[in-house]
Amino acid sequence: MPKIGISRAEYERRIEVVRNELVEKELDALYLTNGVSIFYLTGYYYIVTERPAALIVPVDGEVTFIGPLLEIDHIPQRTRLIKKIETYLDYPGEKHPIDHFAEFLKQLRLHDKTIGIDNLTGASGRWGYRGPPITEKMPKTKFVEERKIIQKMRLLKSKEEIELIKESARWANLAHRFLQDYVAPGMWDVEISASASNDASVIMKKTLGHDYQSIKTGGLPVIAGFRGQVGSKSAIPHSLSTRNMIKKGDVLITGAGADYGGYDSELERTMVIGEPSEKQRKFFNVMLEAQDAALSAFKPGVKCSEVDKAASKVLRKAGYNKYVRHHTGHGLGIEGHEPPWLDIGDQTIMQPGMIFSCEPGIYIPGYAGFRHSDTVLITEDGKEVITYYPRDLDSLTIY
Repeated sequence: MPKIGISRAEYERRIEVVRNELVEKELDALYLTNGVSIFYLTGYYYIVTERPAALIVPVDGEVTFIGPLLEIDHIPQRTRLIKKIETYLDYPGEKHPIDHFAEFLKQLRLHDKTIGIDNLTGASGRWGYRGPPITEKMPKTKFVEERKIIQKMRLLKSKEEIELIKESARWANLAHRFLQDYVAPGMWDVEISASASNDASVIMKKTLGHDYQSIKTGGLPVIAGFRGQVGSKSAIPHSLSTRNMIKKGDVLITGAGADYGGYDSELERTMVIGEPSEKQRKFFNVMLEAQDAALSAFKPGVKCSEVDKAASKVLRKAGYNKYVRHHTGHGLGIEGHEPPWLDIGDQTIMQPGMIFSCEPGIYIPGYAGFRHSDTVLITEDGKEVITYYPRDLDSLTIY
């Protein structure tokens, strides 16, 4: 049975890396308000609302969560890395949460120390933060903006992270197979997506057993669908829905992914309903050539911008520059979009352990869009394409 989550030893290693970085930077603690960063260090994922929450990682002392009371019973079920929990009832409250935070930090004896912080207000929330900054409440404390420690760590995936993303890709592959098998003219994309996602999720849960649970969603752990990219709306890269039923002649852009231990992969394909026209074949083949060119450019030591250039060269040669709506790809991991970016302006050097989507696309307004996306791992001597669903037009034509 494959691992279904990051091990405690891995989380402990991450916390130790953070502490070593703090010592090097002459900081006494790291103060994190970003929910994804908190999950990355502890395995505790929570629903970010209007209520401020933070994680305190001191050089010496216990990892501490400060946040709303409603999380007090949730934390011990998800992690043993958070040793101390300090809470307030609710936001904005009779006593503002930031006043509680200042008191909690004083209890931790950090009131006269130097603290690295990812948000100088000391709090964040889904609707933004209203209230005084933590810096105003703690004038004797020196706060230094520090986001790079976690960002740098997340760029290179560990062996455990890579294993989880590979498992995510396997379940995404199954969901996409169901999706393609269930497509037929006269159906609504939502009903196909619901059936494919449900069937793949049920099989996943039955296969992995009692210990598996979705980390980031309260719903189905495996999702496959079209996101509204049906027919002419396939030309809108981030379409959300469509009113139209699927019909013969439509181009469909699909997507599939699975929450596996809090990590995800990205698998997208372009499919055609019925015998493809010459026009559809032409656009599809140029898109595929652009993706092949991008995939060939992946390897250690190459700038991210070079991958984008490789795809763009193919699209320029075909005269399709006017149909480009986005760069060639982005980093993947805990979030669907992470740095680095496969963009002309990103000079980040690819290193072993980085994971990207590779998804150059062309979008012809009012007609159709054409995009495949695959998940790519940078290895010591090249690359590994983690997703493996068929890419050729014959395999993606639905009769």
